[in-house]
Amino acid sequence: MKLTFMPLCVILSVLLIFAGCVPSEEDSDPANASYVNNPYTNGEDLSGTTVNIFGAFVDVDESRFEDSMLLFEEATGIDIVYEGSGDFESLILVRVEGGNPPDLAAFPQPGLLNDFVKSGAIIDLNDWFDTSYLSQQYSQSWLDMATMEGIMAGIWHRANIKSLVWYPIPEFYDAGYEIPETWDELIALSDQMVADGGTPWSIGIESSGATGWVATDWIEDIMLRTAPLEAYDAWTRGELPFDSPEVRRAVSYLDQIWSNPDYVLGGKEGILLTPFGDAPRPLTDNPPAAWLHRQASFIPAFFPEGTVVGEEIDFFYFPPIDPEFGKPMLGAGDIYGIFNDRPEVRAVARYLTTGLSTKAWVEAGGFISPHSDASIDWYLNPTDRKFAELLNAADTFRFDGSDLMPGAVGADSFWTGMVDYVNGASIDEVLPQIDASWPN
Repeated sequence: MKLTFMPLCVILSVLLIFAGCVPSEEDSDPANASYVNNPYTNGEDLSGTTVNIFGAFVDVDESRFEDSMLLFEEATGIDIVYEGSGDFESLILVRVEGGNPPDLAAFPQPGLLNDFVKSGAIIDLNDWFDTSYLSQQYSQSWLDMATMEGIMAGIWHRANIKSLVWYPIPEFYDAGYEIPETWDELIALSDQMVADGGTPWSIGIESSGATGWVATDWIEDIMLRTAPLEAYDAWTRGELPFDSPEVRRAVSYLDQIWSNPDYVLGGKEGILLTPFGDAPRPLTDNPPAAWLHRQASFIPAFFPEGTVVGEEIDFFYFPPIDPEFGKPMLGAGDIYGIFNDRPEVRAVARYLTTGLSTKAWVEAGGFISPHSDASIDWYLNPTDRKFAELLNAADTFRFDGSDLMPGAVGADSFWTGMVDYVNGASIDEVLPQIDASWPN
């Protein structure tokens, strides 16, 4: 997962080569020269055309996305019309089934995109881009995740990471603790915290109708550290059962922490009753009521007001377990599926495959680019830069598994099954029940 350091002139040169021969100004209408000498339109004047994009990001994210598209609009004269909705998952289905799909849609859940791939509604981007070009723009992990039903189903544009453990900075180092580099060191650190009279972990899985998703994230993170990628991918597709040695092994590692009453604030009752957004707060108590909290890069939004990441609270990489599987990263992101084929839509797609299309959003903050040609120097926020560096250092990346599974499994039986397990149900009962929920 390498973020290369590439100057803008080199990026544009590479894109010009990819785009093909662009006519010179003397071969074009001088009035349109500014619209044909760009790396996106293959020398065509596409000014005055419109491309519609539908997505789930709204408010600040919508504004930052629009800012990131200004460079493209100025270079091509193509008007990007973005529509965002908090009810994206329902509305995209209505629009496609009603025969009015957007040109592009930004899917936060690849599983939903895959449903449209199966129906034949999504364009295969292998017909638009050379494999060598895509391999230049993305690491193999991203290309693997974009391949659905044998086609290249989309363009990755935004990433976030989940394999993080948060801790209180001053108190942590004052106590003489060190960042663990392996699972065994993580367990040894937890033991030392108990010996010192503290409670290592704060965990909460209560989330209203979505209660249990925190537990599924833990299982997914552990699966990536204890089983081959092929097993993880097969599991998310329903080809590897939940009631398998691989999943059972992941649960056994979860038990090392979750089932140890000395390790978790409030024990299993605390896990069940604590809202996920409240779970990091004990780290900010004086002294800390708990020391460690595993959660994704979004969790600072739930810290007490005024908490400064990097000064009061920081994070480290959730350690690897089996050296054979390296340093994987669990996360999520947005992938653009394309419904319509027009020259201006292809031009937008070319732009979105470049790190340059993310630069304005990266600089504004709250954004991690999955593109290989995105520069680490664009990250002006130190926390965002550290997120990007961890993504860069990861050997592999995989999407949140429950979001890849059908809703009846990933957003229902997997969530509720983990709640039942924490509440005392046998793993011999829970795992077969989840398997039984897979659609035929």
